[in-house]
Amino acid sequence: MEIFNGFELSADGHVATLRINRPAKRNAMTVEMWRALPTILAPLVDDPAVRVLVLTGADGTFCSGADISEIAGLAEAGDDTGLTAVAEEALAAFPKPTIAMIEGFCVGGGCQLAMACDLRLAAEDARFGITPARLGVVYPLSATRRLVGLVGPSAAKLLLYSADLVDAPAALRTGLVDEVHPPRELGERVYGLARTFAGRSQLTLTATKEIIGDIVAGGDAETRVREWQSRSREEQAEGIAAFLEGRPARFPWSRGYSGDMTS
Repeated sequence: MEIFNGFELSADGHVATLRINRPAKRNAMTVEMWRALPTILAPLVDDPAVRVLVLTGADGTFCSGADISEIAGLAEAGDDTGLTAVAEEALAAFPKPTIAMIEGFCVGGGCQLAMACDLRLAAEDARFGITPARLGVVYPLSATRRLVGLVGPSAAKLLLYSADLVDAPAALRTGLVDEVHPPRELGERVYGLARTFAGRSQLTLTATKEIIGDIVAGGDAETRVREWQSRSREEQAEGIAAFLEGRPARFPWSRGYSGDMTS
C-alpha cells in the first residue's frame, strides 16, 4: 500500500484501489489533494499490472466535496474550479476502466470525481448532492456537462438549483449511478466486476473507452474504430483460439499495455 496526502493506493491482482482517506472531514478534498490526484494517476496509466481502478472513500463515506475552509485557496490557485477540474479531467482521461464505489455521502466535488469514472455503483444508504448553490459557487463546466450527459438537463437543473441531497434510489432513477446494492454486497459486486474487466482483452476495453468518448464528444469515432481494428489482429486471433480450445485467453496486448495510439 502506498500512502499519499489524503489518499491510499493499494492493489489486489490487476485491480488497483485508490481510497480517499480523510475520514475526520468526511473525506473532504483539500487543495493539496486536488493537486495530487493527477500525479497519483499518472504512473498507473502505463503500468501493465494495473488494468482496473476502483475509486472509493474511507470509513463508509465516499467524499463530501471540496474542503469548505479551503475554497479561498482554490481561488488563489487560479480560479474557484481550476484545480478540481484538472483533477476531474485526469480521472476522466485515465485510459483503463474506472469504477466509483460509493458509500455514505457523495457531495459536490465528490460527485465531480464519481461522474469522471466510467461506472458508479452505490450502497442503498448512499446520499448524493451537488451543492454549489449553497455557497455561491459556479459548478465547473466539465462536471456540469457530465452531469447533463448522465441525468439530462431537467434533472441536472433540479440537482443544481435545489442543492438538496437525494438518496441512492433517486440517483439510480435519474442515471446518476448505474447500480445500487445493499451495503454488505457492494464491495463484492464492485470487485467482482473489476476482476471480470481485468480478465478481458485490455485492447478491447481501452478501444471501447476511447470510441465511446469520441461518440459522446462528437469526435471522429469512425476513424478511431478503424485505428483500433488495425491493431487488434493478434489479440483477436488469441481470443478466438482460446475460445475454440476451451482455455483462458492470454491476450498479447495485456502483457505490454500502451495507451498511446501513435506508438
